[in-house]
Amino acid sequence: MDPQTLLTRFGQSLRTARKRRGLTQAQLAQLAGVPRLKVIQIERGQASVGIGAYAAVAAAMGLEFTPIPARRPTLEEVGALLGDE
Repeated sequence: MDPQTLLTRFGQSLRTARKRRGLTQAQLAQLAGVPRLKVIQIERGQASVGIGAYAAVAAAMGLEFTPIPARRPTLEEVGALLGDE
C-alpha cells in the first residue's frame, strides 16, 4: 500500500467524522487550533501536512489513530493516484 492512498483514506475518514458531528471546516479548525486551510489539506490527504496537524484534528473530534491491516485500493483510488479522475 502506498502512503498517498493511506493519507487519502485517512483524510476522507476525518471528513466523514466531521460531517457526522455537524461541524464545518472552520469550526473544526477552531477546535483543533489549526487554520481552516490545514483542515482542507488534511481532508484531501495531502502529504505536506505534518502528523501533528492530523493528530490535532482527530483529537478535536475525540478520535485516535488505530493501525489496521491495509486493504487493496479500489479502482477509483487507483484512478485518482494515476490522475484519471
